[in-house]
Amino acid sequence: MLSQFLYISTAPTLPREELESILATSARNNPERGITGLLLFNGRNFLQLLEGEESEVAGLMERITQDPRHSGVSVLDKRPIAERACPDWAMKRVMIAESIASRREMLERDLPLELDPEVRKMIVNFAVLN
Repeated sequence: MLSQFLYISTAPTLPREELESILATSARNNPERGITGLLLFNGRNFLQLLEGEESEVAGLMERITQDPRHSGVSVLDKRPIAERACPDWAMKRVMIAESIASRREMLERDLPLELDPEVRKMIVNFAVLN
């Protein structure tokens, strides 16, 4: 059964190189695990959407929770899904525009249309917080 997880966490001292490393590791490992999704980082917090077989996503969430590079992992949403919203994204980094005013517009344009409206709203709300 396909499952989708949305979580936030805090990583206030994460260097840019470390973020690039996380993305490279995700791009390398996620396809073989059948995991897709997106990652937002605002310089302090992560918001990540993960999709895949429930056992694979749950296993990845366990590793994420134990990763010392961030803390306060909190699952905002977990649901079974009939199909993926991000089927072609091994782990898409969604850039957050500098201008808060342009963030909502940019996300509305870049986020997959297949996202559940409630999940889309959580992602957009995260992005416009800071």
